Amino acid sequence: MSPTLALTISLIEKASVTPSDGGCHQLLARRLEAMGFVVEHMPFGDVQNFWARLGSEGPVFAFAGHTDVVPPGPHAQWASDPFIPEVRDGLLYGRGAADMKGSIAAMVTACERYLASGRKPRGSIAFLITSDEEGSAVNGTVKVMEVLGARQEKIHYCIVGEPSSTTLTGDVIKIGRRGSLHGRLSVHGIQGHVAYPHLARNPIHRAMAPLDALCREVWDEGNESFPPTSFQISNIHAGKGTDNVIPGELEVAFNFRYSTALTEETIKARTKAILDRFGLEYSLSWHLSGKPFLTQRGAFIDLVAASIRQVTGLDTECSTTGGTSDGRFIAPTGAQLVELGPCNATIHKVDENVRVADLDALSNIYEDVLVRLLG
Repeated sequence: MSPTLALTISLIEKASVTPSDGGCHQLLARRLEAMGFVVEHMPFGDVQNFWARLGSEGPVFAFAGHTDVVPPGPHAQWASDPFIPEVRDGLLYGRGAADMKGSIAAMVTACERYLASGRKPRGSIAFLITSDEEGSAVNGTVKVMEVLGARQEKIHYCIVGEPSSTTLTGDVIKIGRRGSLHGRLSVHGIQGHVAYPHLARNPIHRAMAPLDALCREVWDEGNESFPPTSFQISNIHAGKGTDNVIPGELEVAFNFRYSTALTEETIKARTKAILDRFGLEYSLSWHLSGKPFLTQRGAFIDLVAASIRQVTGLDTECSTTGGTSDGRFIAPTGAQLVELGPCNATIHKVDENVRVADLDALSNIYEDVLVRLLG
């Protein structure tokens, strides 16, 4: 059993359903302190975070990730207990195997080999680990970045261990993510009897045309790094389930996944203009999950691609697809950031798994990045 596999198993055994870290942070802190890292635990609310750093000079290269996992669902649906990891046919099964305890284990073992070789980094190596990525993400990485910013401690380069790969580890890296803007629309009507519609005002009927217009709107064409912005309605609710009552209110939840071709303010203004065009009586609230970010192709991305090619022989593809990640809190500070982790085919699913061989390959890629970047 390789050190990376062994550490991944130890992490999976800790049932760290968000926002709990399940004891993962203490285990990781001990491994990092043994290498000489100074570990700062930064709890906020019910969330455990830590910042670990080896060295005092720049540039600062950080590994970032999360130990929290999504709930496994009914254990009976799993072929084996989600928190009792098993290796079967070359695959390691367990909640968090791919998202992203395997990546964190690979980061740690990459550093252990790098330092055991006698190398002294030209700069600093850091770890930013949270237990609040799969949950609300309000007391995790964003709070740690606020602390670092207040004391003018800057991350220059960063690898986030999110499962970025599609078929083979390293075949895809994320160099950015779309922004995520949530809207909640309340369409106001007048409740009444379905037999007397002239005495009521049906918010469902009144909302159909403007909602259709929002769905049909071409928000942008995307650009060379991002696909076109998407608008998706995620929930609609009106009434109390009674067949003979016109509801007085319609609630609509929707989401924009948007590129750097748009801004939050532009989306809000265009949405309001469409709703107003139909004379709709409504109220609208917004919640921004994260702005879009992008690391431009350059020396750091080329370096990471060279490490992937060295270890796996693959020419990696740069992508910005997928959901949000904690990279949205790190990249805006000026850090050059990529997301590089194992295959994502089973994340958040029953029988989540990762190829055992990919764990060692990932650790070797991370080590090669350290060597190329910090000497």
